Amino acid sequence: MLAHPRAEYDMTDEPSVAAPPGQVGYVRRLGVWDASMVVVGGVIGSGIFLTPAAIARQTGSSAEQLAAWVIGGALALIGALCYAELSTRRPAAGGGYVNLREAFGLVFAFVYGWNMLVVNYSGALAAVATVFVQYGAAALGLKVADPRPFAVGAIVFLAGVNWFGIRAGSITQNILTVLKLAAIASMIAIGLVVGGAPAPSAPPPGFNPFALGGVLLPVLFSYGGWAYLTNIAGEIREPRRNLPRALVLGMLLVAACYLLANVAYLAVLGHAGLAASMAPAADLMRHAFGEPGARLIAAGIAISTLGFCNISVIGAARVFQVMGADGVFFRIAGKLHPRWRSPNIALLLLALWSCALALSGTFEQLLNYSTVGDWLGMAAVIGTARSNPAAPHSQAHTRSAIVTANGLS
Repeated sequence: MLAHPRAEYDMTDEPSVAAPPGQVGYVRRLGVWDASMVVVGGVIGSGIFLTPAAIARQTGSSAEQLAAWVIGGALALIGALCYAELSTRRPAAGGGYVNLREAFGLVFAFVYGWNMLVVNYSGALAAVATVFVQYGAAALGLKVADPRPFAVGAIVFLAGVNWFGIRAGSITQNILTVLKLAAIASMIAIGLVVGGAPAPSAPPPGFNPFALGGVLLPVLFSYGGWAYLTNIAGEIREPRRNLPRALVLGMLLVAACYLLANVAYLAVLGHAGLAASMAPAADLMRHAFGEPGARLIAAGIAISTLGFCNISVIGAARVFQVMGADGVFFRIAGKLHPRWRSPNIALLLLALWSCALALSGTFEQLLNYSTVGDWLGMAAVIGTARSNPAAPHSQAHTRSAIVTANGLS
């Protein structure tokens, strides 16, 4: 069994995480670019291609539509900064689980970790893998009667890639995230150039800031996912400097993509057309290029969802590995592969449970539960910021906002 993660903190920014002699620990191999791609890949899934239509149906004007995404982005950035502060205190694998354990004890961490295992991580992975299959088939012009076996294949494939360590998973993620950003940038450019939104049939109602409260839940769902980066904090070089930079850079990039994508939707479809759409990204591309355009954006959505699945595999497996090392999960899951330094047993168990959820057909309900559960879990982790029980090197805490401002200046 691995040593307690408390002994693995690397506040001196050494290239590797300390581990007792004869035992295998994580190695710090990821820089700011890799970590930023993890943030972007973990946040941008399929939401930006679909959710804006739901937001338009609950807002009265384009101004309210854009304001909802700006407010959601600001809240998400605040949450990411809180996580950055916590992760610089305890830059070890496990993320929120480790912070809860150190602040409130193993019982609270146990509940959080098993919620992540049973509902959040595995449920989201199963559901989004199915979305990947559906959009991949649409991009190829195929009809899949039962996407579940193919979703299982996607989960197994990604688990196999990540078996070979964080570098293999990171390279895969970088490729998928760059392709994802290229698809979103192309859609935005096409929408802004093509335009053609019909004039509103009536003047829009005045801006009502109080109407925005009810629409923020789906917006926050679309902005969620930055916490995956903190799960792999034990594999990021110079975490006190690079974690805040990656979180801020990644979230600013996500917010820019989301806001500009909404501007593009409104430029082509108008607010009323966006509210009436069931698939705004496909409608935008269909307006510009016909059915081939819809198939192109389906390919972009498939790539985006596959990237999210890869991040889910990377981040979730690290949490379950630390749980195994603590004895609140199967102890064998607490071991790392001696060569690849990957949580190979945790990867295997995660893949098995996620595949079971995908085959069960109940993953949609689990994903609905996971939206509220995920944000409640993040709120609980952020609450540990006021508790710092004799963490090692506590005098070396870094205020993430200051670090980020200095790093970006």
